[in-house]
Amino acid sequence: MPRSSDSKKRHHRAGSAPNEKQGPMVSVLLPTLNRPGYFAQALFSVVRQSYKNLQIIVVNDGGRDVSSVVDSCGDPRVIYINRKENRGKAFSLNEALERAEGKYIAYLDDDDLYYPDHIATLVEALENQTECQVAYSDLYKVYCSIQPDGSRLALGKVVEVSRDFDRFVMLYYNHVLHVSLLHRRDLIDRTGPYNEDLSVLIDWDMTRRLAFFSDFHHITDITGEFYSPVGDSDRISVRKRKDKSEYLRNALTIRTTRPPKPWPKIEDMSIILVTDRLDKQTAGTIGSIWRYSFYPYKLYLPLPQVDAGRFEAGVPNVVIVPVDSSVPGARRIDAALAVCDGEYVAVVPSGFDVTEMWLEDSLHALINSPLAGEAIELDRSTDALWAAVMRKSDLQSARNNFPDMSIRESLESAGITLRRPRPNEIPFQFDQLLAEAQRTEKAGDFSEAGRIYEHIAAGYENQLWMKSLAATAYFKAGEYSRAAQLTDELNRSRPTVDTLLLEARLKRKEKDFASSVDLLERAKCMLDEKELLWT
Repeated sequence: MPRSSDSKKRHHRAGSAPNEKQGPMVSVLLPTLNRPGYFAQALFSVVRQSYKNLQIIVVNDGGRDVSSVVDSCGDPRVIYINRKENRGKAFSLNEALERAEGKYIAYLDDDDLYYPDHIATLVEALENQTECQVAYSDLYKVYCSIQPDGSRLALGKVVEVSRDFDRFVMLYYNHVLHVSLLHRRDLIDRTGPYNEDLSVLIDWDMTRRLAFFSDFHHITDITGEFYSPVGDSDRISVRKRKDKSEYLRNALTIRTTRPPKPWPKIEDMSIILVTDRLDKQTAGTIGSIWRYSFYPYKLYLPLPQVDAGRFEAGVPNVVIVPVDSSVPGARRIDAALAVCDGEYVAVVPSGFDVTEMWLEDSLHALINSPLAGEAIELDRSTDALWAAVMRKSDLQSARNNFPDMSIRESLESAGITLRRPRPNEIPFQFDQLLAEAQRTEKAGDFSEAGRIYEHIAAGYENQLWMKSLAATAYFKAGEYSRAAQLTDELNRSRPTVDTLLLEARLKRKEKDFASSVDLLERAKCMLDEKELLWT
């Protein structure tokens, strides 16, 4: 018998949602610019949410007037800000936030859409399922072609990412789309508003700052869609990424942003750069630290007064610590240590080889070590250029008890264990295994790739996503039995277009044509879901 969990049934569960009229208000921010056709679909997907206690704030960012679309809703919950001047997405979001009255904030771009229970699902989670103040769901990435009349023809729907929250990853790059996000409004009072100097990565800047103050609750329900045109994309964010220097400027700005303290979810880091003078080598090391560090930090630079006076602060988060030129290196570090405010301290010599993950590998090991009294040496540390990261309290204790020794000797004398990070302590284990599986697939060893995907699912969460990739790999390898087991499991728990299509192909190989046709019909219904829901 065909399974009955069709797409319509999956998207009408309003009975499990909070009381729609008495639940907390949610303010939905919907900026738009010159896409009235797409905007209409986006707006109606909000207006028709099963959760009714909404404030819907539409901001026209100096583009074509969409008042006719807003008026056609006839919904008093919609606030329309029709600005004549184009000021950018960050400005528009800040403008909407000034009007937002809800306990929670949600976001929708003008070319994406919510399914009917999107808001209800997220509110239910934050109100009743978690202590987190931020929640996010999964979304379909809809590959589409743009038709001559400007409409979009859906070519395929894929849950490209279904990733559990990882704060270390969030500090490095964004893995939570804004369209899927719901968070407490009062968090903005702590993060600060959107950065209007950014031209790209605006969403990541905010999600990264939110991670300083709350964990994120991941809901694996698919509650909406975002669109990805095949070929040239009309998304502003995609087009602006093509300017590599501007992209780098934005990324560095975001990585060095430090919201006001206290930070309940992140411990700060102080980097003490050891140098005798402000020379070209020291300037190069400072620039490399700025370029390659992504964990929140301040850089403390103990310098003789003559050099301190001529330092030009072209790099953010640098604190100059004036010292007498006759003070030896270890004592200069002591001077910086006396004023630094990070829970972790990295001691780094000028000229140290600073590249990607130069510090974060060791820091991640230290943060996650259950043992006290450890200092983790950096990967490229040598006797000549010794560098390590440690807890500030351990370094202070070592220096107080053994002030006449070098930093390394004082740590050892204080009983602090010096070691390198172990392979299983390196961050981004999931990402490294995923990259290995993808390389294995590219090389044509689909069977081994499937096993790697299953290994990731067993030990690194993100199970639905990894099992879907494993099923596809096994199918390509001709291991149809294992592929069938996985697709059956996935389609019973959370069917998607791609897993339904894969199971249909497997049923056809088994000559179970009736089941194959049923699965294809379910996939088509899901692919056409927007039209079924909103027309």
